[in-house]
Amino acid sequence: MSDVNDKRMTAHLEGDFIVFLIGMKINKPLKLHKWVPAAMAMPKMLKELDALPATETGFLGATSVGFGVTLQYWRSFDHLERYARSNDHAHFPAWVAFNKRMKASRGDVGIWHETYLVKAGQYETVYSGMPPFGLGKASQLLPATGNRSEARTRLGR
Repeated sequence: MSDVNDKRMTAHLEGDFIVFLIGMKINKPLKLHKWVPAAMAMPKMLKELDALPATETGFLGATSVGFGVTLQYWRSFDHLERYARSNDHAHFPAWVAFNKRMKASRGDVGIWHETYLVKAGQYETVYSGMPPFGLGKASQLLPATGNRSEARTRLGR
């Protein structure tokens, strides 16, 4: 509980960025050999991304939002795609192995992702009584006071 901020805060990030949601759905839980490798791959990728310089990867941060779902923030789509397709990083080999493993049984484990381009200033956030979370964890947290106290003014409206 020590990292809980008892003040109202809002996230601030300069420039455009990417919100990337990624997850998996276990459709046949007894087929451990199908879903366990996929479940273990994401923590490995996130650990790798945290260890690499953000200036190189464009990875801003991530938050787990439940088993099998991760909310990620990236500086640009080009950064995200470059990481995803790189033979030198954890994602591409895991993706190839997953597709090979699932080739004849796609319905056993589902994977999904959604990518959103957020233009500078076209978002608003508020966190109250929360540890750093979501965009607030991946960016700078500022007090939600003054011109940042209401959703409408955080959006510049």
